[in-house]
Amino acid sequence: MIDRAPLPQALQGLRIPMIAAPLFIISVPELVIAQCKAGIVGSFPALNAREADGEPPLLETWLTQISEALDAHNQAHPDTPAAPFAVNQIVHRSNARLDRDLEICARHKVPIWITSLGARVDVNEAAHSCGGVVLHDVINNTFARKAIAKGADGLVAVAAGAGGHAGQQSPFALIREIRDWFDGPVALSGAIATGEALLAARAMGADFGYTGSPFIATNEANAQADYKQMIVDSGAEDIVYSSLFTGVWGNYLRGSVAAAGMDPDDLPQADASTMNFASGSSKPKAWKTIWGAGQGIGAITSVGPAGAIVDRMVREYAQAGHALAAEFAGRHE
Repeated sequence: MIDRAPLPQALQGLRIPMIAAPLFIISVPELVIAQCKAGIVGSFPALNAREADGEPPLLETWLTQISEALDAHNQAHPDTPAAPFAVNQIVHRSNARLDRDLEICARHKVPIWITSLGARVDVNEAAHSCGGVVLHDVINNTFARKAIAKGADGLVAVAAGAGGHAGQQSPFALIREIRDWFDGPVALSGAIATGEALLAARAMGADFGYTGSPFIATNEANAQADYKQMIVDSGAEDIVYSSLFTGVWGNYLRGSVAAAGMDPDDLPQADASTMNFASGSSKPKAWKTIWGAGQGIGAITSVGPAGAIVDRMVREYAQAGHALAAEFAGRHE
C-alpha cells in the first residue's frame, strides 16, 4: 500500500469516519439533517427531489432546507458542529435532469458530490467549480482508475454485500487493489452496519465506512412501515442478488420479492438497457415494492432515530478499537 494523502477539508472532523449512503426514495432532508447532526456525512440522491411538471425545482428547496437547518445547529452547538452533507448525482444517459441538477448544486455550493453509474469530466468540473469534493462509486479497480483519470477526488468502493446496486468482489481484494495505486479518500460499502465492521474497513485501508441499510429502519426515513419492519426481521440470508429489477446487479430483500409473486431463488436476468432514470427512479413502477438492502441488516433490531444508529456505531467502533489495541499490545510486549 502507498502512503495516503491528507483528506480534503470537507471530509475531516467527523464524529466517526462514516458516510451515509444516498438511498433512492428513502433519503430525504429530515434524514440527511439527522445524520449530519449526529456527526456523519448525510446524503441523498438529487433525483429523490421530484416535482410535478411546471413546478419550481424541489432540489432548490431541499438544499436550502438542509443548509439552513445545519447552519442553525452549528450556531446553537459551536462545540459539536454538524457534519457536511452530500448529494448523489446519477450520471447515466437516461437522467434528463442531470445538467439542471448540476447547476443547482453548484450554485448552492454543495460540499460533497457522490457520482454513480458513469464518470464524466464535466460533472467533476461542475463540482470543483464551487469547491466541492467528488466521490465516485465503483465496483472494481478498472472503474476506479477511470473515475480518477476523469477528475474524481475519491472513491466509494462498492463491494459484495452492499445494498442496492452492488459489486461481487470481496472488500479485502477491492480495497487492496485500489490502495496499491491511489492515495486519496476511499469509502467502503458492503455490510458496514456495525462499529466493528467500520473498524475492519479502516484496517483494510478505507478512510470511511459507507452505510445505507441501517438508516432505512429509522424514524426519519421515507420508507413504508412494512419495509422498515422487514429490515428489522431479516438477516444476511434474506438478501437476494439479482439484475432483474433495474438491469444492474443489486441486493434486495427476499421477502419483498416473494410478496411480489416471484420465486427469489429462480429470477431471470435483465440487462443494463432496462435502466431508465427519466422518471426519477431506477426501477420500473412494476418493481416499486421490491425493496433493496445489504447483507449487514442482521445488526438492525428495531426502528428508531437515525442518531441512535450513529450513537451505537460510535460505541462499537471505540470498544472494538480499544479491545484490538489491548490485545495487540499484550502480544507484543
